[in-house]
Amino acid sequence: MDTAQRGERFGLGHAPGLRKLTPKMLETIEVAETHRFTSEMLPGQVLAAFKAAAPHLGLRPSVVHAIDWLFRFTDAVDWQPSSRPIVWPSAIMQQQELGLGPSQVKNLNRHLVELGLVVMKDSPNGKRYGRRDSKGRIIEAYGFDLSPLASRFTEFRAVAEEGREERARLQALKRRATIARNGIRQLLDTAVEQGISGEVWETHRVASAAASRGIAGRNRSIEMEMAVAGLERVLSDMRRYLEVVLDARRTKAAQGSIEPVNFGPKGLENWPHITTTNQLQNLEDTVFAARKSSRSPVLPGKDRPSEGAGNHLNSSGTTNEQQRPGKVRMDTGSLLKITPMELIKLAPRLKTYLNNQTPTWPEIVDAADWLRDEMGISKFIWGDACLVMGREQAAIAVAVVSAKPLDHFRSTPGGYFHGMISKAKIGELHLARTIWGMRGGGERRPKCGRDHLPPSPDPRSYV
Repeated sequence: MDTAQRGERFGLGHAPGLRKLTPKMLETIEVAETHRFTSEMLPGQVLAAFKAAAPHLGLRPSVVHAIDWLFRFTDAVDWQPSSRPIVWPSAIMQQQELGLGPSQVKNLNRHLVELGLVVMKDSPNGKRYGRRDSKGRIIEAYGFDLSPLASRFTEFRAVAEEGREERARLQALKRRATIARNGIRQLLDTAVEQGISGEVWETHRVASAAASRGIAGRNRSIEMEMAVAGLERVLSDMRRYLEVVLDARRTKAAQGSIEPVNFGPKGLENWPHITTTNQLQNLEDTVFAARKSSRSPVLPGKDRPSEGAGNHLNSSGTTNEQQRPGKVRMDTGSLLKITPMELIKLAPRLKTYLNNQTPTWPEIVDAADWLRDEMGISKFIWGDACLVMGREQAAIAVAVVSAKPLDHFRSTPGGYFHGMISKAKIGELHLARTIWGMRGGGERRPKCGRDHLPPSPDPRSYV
């Protein structure tokens, strides 16, 4: 090999054993050389700021662990204005304590420099070493220069603060998404209970599922905000559509309950025809036929007529129950011979929502409205119950449900209450019997023989 070749190899070209420098490494070296400590810093503060900012800078855990390990070898005196924080752990120690091989350690150190976290200060012989004076100040050192971390201290704190704010925004958006999802589940349950289906509702259901899946994997608040806003719009559309359908049903039911009955010869199928004769028909048979064939719901706030014995219409158009002398109902809203005070004793959960020790039926109805919300009974089902049973009897039904233990229900209290409404619509709900059983200490009694039958309640109190 001639002199020119040796010069090219060892003078102008790449010299063996020297570290290769990349543009990013040169930038880090320049930062370290230009940095000057203007005030005393504590290494613990710098390390804490770096660790807080690392997740938001996208740094791997191995990088954070390596920096944390290097800070074990620095002292507070190294971070004073007249000093420089250099540490010199050997390559063998770094391999052993970090659990890495020689090549992995070299790649890690190069990566730390390219990230702008440290600078390698090499000695003439390529070894890491250092010396301190009697006061602990560094006299001479070759190894890892931690000055770039000190120069980025303000940046680390700002990134960490922005990360905390971003995390808070994401948590708030996740709470909004959870609330929206729960609202959609409630609407879907209500639709099932009310028997609402069809192409339009199916479109809403599919849209809600797609919007819910669109939230998964969103790690930025901007993207999350758009996804949550879309989910909330779907929830609003579903609620609006459900309210329109249920309002239409209520309007139709209310109109059907106040429409005059057509007694013409071509009227309803099961109603009696009026013939041209002066002899009146048996009106008791007529009333029973009408009840069996055309049962209409009751407007909210109105009393549902009792279906027990003794309420047949007479020739004057009134009921025998109303004409009985001395018959006084306990209040204007109940047909079940129960007072508000007794209802509170049977269903003590109502007390939480009552401000009066001697409440009236309107106050009982308001308390039941609050109680049904606590038990998870939707507003739509409550409105349906008020239409079918009347507000007071609906409140009594809610009180009955609240008095039952949780293990009594096969599904939920809302599903049980919906079943009571279904029975009321076909005339098979008997709240008076239930209350009679609750007065006796239990709603269900064991069957007795014919010679030991318990006393029967007044049949006029059945519903």
